[in-house]
Formats: sequence, structure tokens, C-alpha cells
Amino acid sequence: MNAAPVSATAPWIRTRLRAAPGAAWALALLVAVTACLAAAFPRALDRYEDAGLRNSAGQAGPGRTSIQLSDTQPDLMLPQDQREADLRPDALRTRYDRVRGVVGRPLVIDPAQSAYGVRPADNPAVPDPWIPRPNGLPAQVYLATQSDLAGHATVREGRLPRTSGQVTSQTPEIEAVVTAATANSLHIKVGSVIHVPGEGRAPLAVRVTGILTPRDPAGAYWSAQPLLRTPTLVVLPTPEQPKYWLGALLLAQDAAPALLGTGAKPGPYWQLAPDPTTLHARDLTGLKRAVAALESGPGLQQVRTFTTPDTDLSTGLDDVFATFGELRSGIRPLTAVAAFGTGTVAVVVLLMAGGLTADRRRTELALLRARGASLRGLTARLLAETAVTAVPAGALGLTAALLAIPEGRRSYAVAAALAVTLTASAALPVRAALTHRTVRVHGPREDVTTVRPSRRRTVAELTLLVVASSAVEALRRRGTSGPAGDQLVALAPVLVGVIAALILVRVYPLLLRRLARPAGRLRGAVGHLSLARAGRTSASAVLPLLALLTALTTAAFGGSVLAGVSDARDHAALLAVGADARLDATAPLPTELPGRVGRLPGVRGLTEVSITDQAKPRDGQDAVPLVGVDPGSYAELTGRTGLGAFSESQLKRPTGSGSVLPALASPSVATAYGTRPFLVRLPDTSAVTVRIVLVRDGTPAVAGADFLVVDRAGLSGTATRPTSLLVTGDQVSGAALRKAAGSSAGVTVRAEERARYVDSPLQSGAERIYTAAVLAGAGYAVLALLLSLLRAAPERAALLARLRTMGLTRAQGRRLLVLESLPQALLAAAGGALTGWATIRLLAPGFDLTSVALASAQSPVGEARLRTDPVSLAVPAIGVLLVAVGVAVVQAWWSGRRGSVRELRAGDAR
Repeated sequence: MNAAPVSATAPWIRTRLRAAPGAAWALALLVAVTACLAAAFPRALDRYEDAGLRNSAGQAGPGRTSIQLSDTQPDLMLPQDQREADLRPDALRTRYDRVRGVVGRPLVIDPAQSAYGVRPADNPAVPDPWIPRPNGLPAQVYLATQSDLAGHATVREGRLPRTSGQVTSQTPEIEAVVTAATANSLHIKVGSVIHVPGEGRAPLAVRVTGILTPRDPAGAYWSAQPLLRTPTLVVLPTPEQPKYWLGALLLAQDAAPALLGTGAKPGPYWQLAPDPTTLHARDLTGLKRAVAALESGPGLQQVRTFTTPDTDLSTGLDDVFATFGELRSGIRPLTAVAAFGTGTVAVVVLLMAGGLTADRRRTELALLRARGASLRGLTARLLAETAVTAVPAGALGLTAALLAIPEGRRSYAVAAALAVTLTASAALPVRAALTHRTVRVHGPREDVTTVRPSRRRTVAELTLLVVASSAVEALRRRGTSGPAGDQLVALAPVLVGVIAALILVRVYPLLLRRLARPAGRLRGAVGHLSLARAGRTSASAVLPLLALLTALTTAAFGGSVLAGVSDARDHAALLAVGADARLDATAPLPTELPGRVGRLPGVRGLTEVSITDQAKPRDGQDAVPLVGVDPGSYAELTGRTGLGAFSESQLKRPTGSGSVLPALASPSVATAYGTRPFLVRLPDTSAVTVRIVLVRDGTPAVAGADFLVVDRAGLSGTATRPTSLLVTGDQVSGAALRKAAGSSAGVTVRAEERARYVDSPLQSGAERIYTAAVLAGAGYAVLALLLSLLRAAPERAALLARLRTMGLTRAQGRRLLVLESLPQALLAAAGGALTGWATIRLLAPGFDLTSVALASAQSPVGEARLRTDPVSLAVPAIGVLLVAVGVAVVQAWWSGRRGSVRELRAGDAR
């Protein structure tokens, strides 16, 4: 009986893994880290976008985000019993349940913060004299009922209201409660009786039986109608501006029909609060559609079938979603550029890892092909070998990403990790299949200086050139305001880097040939030999150069984005403050305050200015801010900040009494009043004659578009006394300034103002993602360089050992390896810096950093544009050179320790 054939695949794989455990572990580590980063990116993006959406909803407040449905008072033509029944809790509850079911997903209603009840259309004034009357006007009351009052408040005094029997429009007395804030402002106590004027009946007596404390005052239950918890002092829009109190009386739910006998015009309402934990940025389109259906679509029609045709629906959710969508549309293209750039470099490094293994095993695989191994069988064995290592590593990286970032869509993370695993698994077998598709024992030499590019390569390079040019032109024309899914635009920086790499690879052999001739005339052999060795580099070394250039371009682009964001925030904060800090008051500052502030730690300079907002040129009606300054200190401040710099002599007051003061003005003021002298009257009845001699777009003392700046010594009266202090110093403490100023002035600190521009987690999240992308790209660039150097390490070590037997010293060996690695490193460093600079210059017109840099597009800085950051260009390039030199020195030192005989034997074994 013949034995069953035994598969040799598993033993062969196990043997190969045992033969090179270091390479297997290195591949596993590379796949695990790359899969973790790839899986973490979409989940981090989801987390920051969800947090940004919820933050936008939280900033808008429940008053805007709640869905308010309100109806008019029951029809007067209905029987009185029917009108009263429409306001009772059972009818309101039935309609509430039906209305809640109309809201379609993904918009989810939070039942704990939603409510229903009855509220008035008019607020009747009450005649009780014990309620405060600031200007003699009687207070008004907001008579309302709201469901589940006991579940959202704690009774501090007394008890909750209740009813005895069935309440009708003729009931003489009902009970109510008030919040502690309402009780304090309106002097209400437990047992107080408030008389509400009736219509066709005696006044309705409302007895207060309890004082409540809201359990969650910031929640939608209380904050959708803030008047329920906090009274307001209403100011009438008349010249005298009389005031009166308006407070809420919370009735028992069964007591609502009693309001029909007053002038409150009560009507039912239903208050639906969205659940903020269910808001996801990925559902933004569905959320907008759900709100639109409620506001003016089929949802509103359904609501009116359950209530009445007069039911009105209002919400600010559509504005919240639209504002967030605009912010996200400005940030997403930038994060897409970072993702594509770093992802491209990571893929190139994975391919390089497979290529390094294929080159290391070239002889072995060629021998297997010569002995009859099929290309399909060999490829399958190599795929199984790499998959055994890559698949568990990819699963480990995916698990780490899911544990590190529990929020976000899992499908995207799994897809990203799977793509990394498949790329790592296929890199070696595909490279081996392409190399060994023809059976041969000895391959031809493929020196970079001798091999001529094939037609296929030329066509591929031209195709990439056309695609990259189209992407760059599209980005320059359309900017980042196009669809966020435009992958071609997001790939533009990467494609520019790829094209530059292909061009440099074409130029590289020419440079080596040019350098080889003068190097041959040198007295020493190290220079000539190093260039000869650099020219012997395999032509397949194009991939490392592509990785380095793409990584350097992405790092330069990302660093420039971060630098542009930081500069935009700094400049916006400087425009808003005018210095590192400032103290402002509406009246002249205390005389001792400047000295007290000047002695604080971190204060290097102090500029006193007087600002008069109501200065009126030419006796006109239009007021212009007039700033009185000391020309010397203020000129120094403008020069330091770069805001409307001028020299002291240009603004100094001429000698002589009654002389015309030279003035610095904004362009709008200069256009309105010209360069002839004109009179400016001040609020203290004094006047001064000025003549505009300087025009500047901005000035530190005033942030507006209109201003006049003059020498303070030429003013008179209170206009000479400083009302503001502009403070300079890198370590200015806001707390110390506020302590020194006390209640005499308000304090604004530039650092605090700068932090205010980041008001959304989406902004800070995008910045962190970009930082992580830059660091990851730099790490992969270093790894690509190491892989390219490791590729030739055995051959270099053997060569160094042979040369030492011929008399080469250790120092000469180090110089040889360093000089041999320098040409490609210099090419990558210089090409990467140049490509990064060109990419930024090409793409800068299409990128607006305002969304990610500033809290609002309406900022004093205007548009924040991308600019070239020298540090981002220089540091990665210098890092490449240092790594290349460092690896060469370490290899020379290590080879010297091993000894020439051992190295030669190792080289022969290879």
C-alpha cells in the first residue's frame, strides 16, 4: 500500500524561518507597527471628528440644539371642556410619544432631557407690591408646566405642587414652585401668593409651595428654556430703559387648564433634546437630512397630523451641523495629504523590505529555479513563508490600535491593517517572481551607471508626470474647497515627490560619471574607489531613493503646515492684543499702576497709551478712536511687533503751543480726512488739531480698522492720562497682572488669546494627526535609508576586508564607506529639500489653513496660507546625511572588530 504523499511546504517554511530568525522578527515588527499606525489613523480621525461635532453642539447650547414644537392655545370655537382637555397631561403625553417617533435616525432623542407641557404666549404682569420693581414697573410671570419635574429637581424647601380635584378655567387657586434663583430675585418664599389677573373672572391665586434646586441646570431639560430656572431683568428698548423682572412659576401638570382663565394664552409644547453621545461626524449627511425633514419636510407634516396644523417647529441644529461641516471640509483635505504621504512612504518601506529579502536570497532562488522549481510553486512557498510572519503581526498591530483607540469605525481599521498585511506578504513573492521569471544562474550586471532605462519605465514616468501635473494644477485652481474625497488632489504632494525622484534617478548616473573623472586624478585611491563603488550600485536602488524623497517631501509639507498654523495663531493673537499683554480701563488708570506692573517678573517693557473712543473729527457725527502715545516707546513697540512700524521723529509733537500734531492713521481714516489739518473734538470738550502724516494698516493699541495715533504730550485734560498699558515680555504672567491691576483694569494676555483660537477638538485633533504623520514619515525615511544601506552591507564588509589585506588602514576604510554612501544620501537630502520647497510653493495657493489654525474664519488675521518653513526642510535632510554617515562609520568599526579572515570567509560563504 503506497503511503500518502507528505506536503513539504510546512517543513520548508519552518526551515527557512529557523535559518533567518532575525529577518523574520524584523519583518514582524515592521508589519505590526505599520498595521497599528494604519488602523489607528481612521479611528483617531473618527474620534476627533465626533468630539468636534459634540463640542459644536455643546457650545451652541440646548437652546439651539433642542427641537422645540409649540402649538397655539386651544381654539376658542371649541367647547370649553375640549379646550381644557387639550392641556391635560394625558393628551400631551400621547402626542409626545407620537411626535418622538417621527424623528428619524441617525438623530436620536434623549428621553431623559426631553419634556412636554404647557407654556404661555404672553406673560401677565402681577400687581403684588412685595415683588421687586426696579423702575416701578410690575413684575411679569411665566406660568408653565413641565413633565417629570420631580425627576429633575431637588426640593430645597416645602413640597412639589399638586391639585385637588379637577382644575378648570374657573379654578380660583392653584399651586406652583420656583427655583432658588427665581425665589432670591423676586423675594418669593414658601407660602407666598401671587395674583394673576383673570379674564372674565377674579384673579387667579398662585400659591408657592416649594423652592427647587435643578439637578442638572446645564442640561437641556432646564437650559432649553433658561427662564424656567433663572429669572431675567428685562430692559425695555426706550431712551429711559426701564426694567422689570420676569420669572417662571412652575405649576402642577394638572393645573394647566386654569391658565385659560387668564391672559397668558397657554399652548402645549414638546421639547425634544438630541442625545449628544449618539452624534457621529460620519452621519453628518443623515443628520442634516433628518433635521430638514422635521423643519420643512414629511416629518413636519406627520407632526401636524398628530397635533394641529398650527404647530410650529424650531431648532438651530441645522446651523450647528452646517458650521461643523464647513470646519471639517477645511480640515479634511489637510489630514488626507498627511495620510497619503505617510502611507505612501510606509508602502515603499514594506516593498523595500521584501526587495531586501529577495536580493539576499537571489542565489538560493535562482538555484531552485535552475533545479526545476516552477515559478508558481516558488511564489506560493514564498507567500506562505511571509504570511506566516506577517499575518500574526498584522493581527497584533490591529489589536493594539483597537485597544489604544476604542472609538471609531472598526471596518476602516480592519481594512487598513489588512492592506498592510497583504502588501507585506506579497512584496517578497512578487519581487521574486519578477526577478526569476527567466531561469538563469548568473544575472547580468545592473550598475546604475551602465543600465539604460527601458521603454516601459519611460512610459510609466511620463504617465506619472502627467498625473502629478494634473493634480497640482487642479489643486491650484480649485483649492481645498472641493470634495473631501478627491484622492488625486490629496496625492498631489506625493506625486510631485515621486516625479522629482524619478528625475533625480535619471540625473544620478550623469553626476557620478562627471565626478569620476576629476576623482581619478587625485593622489589617494579612496576618493576614486568610493565613486567607483557608488557607480556599482544596483539599478534597483531606485526604490530607496523614492522612499527617501517622498518621506522628505511629506515631512517638509507637514512641518510647513504646522508652522503655518502656529504663525497664524501667533499673528492673530498679536493683532488682538497688540503686545504680549495689555491692561485696559474705561477711565484713566491709577498713577501707581504702571510702576507696579513694570516691577513684575517677566515684564521687559511697558508702553502707556490713552485711548479715546469718541473723538469726533471736523465736528462730525462719526467717532474715530484717538490714541495718545509716547512716540519713543510706542515706536519701539511697533518695531518689535511689526504692526505699523514708524520712527519716533515722525510722530513727535513740534515745539510751540498750538502747533498741529502729526498723526498716524488707518487707510480708511486717511481717505476720509485727507492730509490737511483738521480739528478733532474729544469727549471732555477739549480739542486738538491734527494732520495725517503716516498711514499704516494696523497699530498695536487698537484692533479696529479706524484709528488716529498722536503724541500724548500734545493733548490736554483727561486725554493725557493713560487708559491702557501695553506690556512686553516672554514670561508675562496673566495671574500676576490681574493681581497687580485689581479691579482698576481688565487684563488680556497674548498666550491666553492664542489658546482661544483652538475651540474645537477637530482642530487640535487634526494638528496631532499631522504631527504624528510627520514623525511617522521621518521614521520611515530613516528606516528606508537603513534598509538601502543594509542591502549592500555584506558586499561592503567583504570588500573592506579584502582591501585591508592589501594595506588599507582603518581610517581609510571608514572614509571609503562614508564617501561611498554619501552620493546617494546627498542626492536624497538635497533633492528632498528642493522637492519639498517646490511642492509647498506649487500647492500653497490652494491650501487655506484658517480652519485648522483659528477658531473662526472671521479672525483678524484673514486667511492663513501655507508657507515654506526652513526648519522643516533642513532638519529631515540633515538627518538623512547623519544617518548615512553614522551607519557607514558603525559598519567600518564593526568590520574592523571581526577581522579580515573571518569576513572573507563569510563573504565566500555568501
